[in-house]
Amino acid sequence: MQVLCRRAASEDVETLFQLIKGYAEKAIMLPRTRETLTELIDTFVVAEVDGVVVGCGSLAKLGDNLVEIRSLGITDGYKSLGIGSKLVDRLLEMAREQGITKVMALTYADKFFERNGFTIVEKEIFPEKVWRDCVNCPKQLACDEIAVLRELK
Repeated sequence: MQVLCRRAASEDVETLFQLIKGYAEKAIMLPRTRETLTELIDTFVVAEVDGVVVGCGSLAKLGDNLVEIRSLGITDGYKSLGIGSKLVDRLLEMAREQGITKVMALTYADKFFERNGFTIVEKEIFPEKVWRDCVNCPKQLACDEIAVLRELK
């Protein structure tokens, strides 16, 4: 199986929308509108298998030296094949290209991120995230996500 990780393009918006919607319906990812995805398309990468998009992820800049991996998901049937790790590698490469050394995520898949070099941390160390996104989240007062951090060299 050949996996290609590439920057997302405008023709990927509908596929991204459907993939993220599936996770959002399970309350494990924030939903994104097609309009938002179109605006943020430059922040997304996709994974393709045989020309079909089967995964995605994005980077959101939170500060001068901090980005967040978000909207990381894989289509059912393609999980546990290493595609998520390939997407994370590509997102880390994008962070390095921007000169950013701190990459965080809020996740329910902490073991996956630990296997990819991240460490579990207290989410309170990310006031940039709390004030930007968490303040509007319905789970704000009962957040059950786990914060992870990887410092790049």
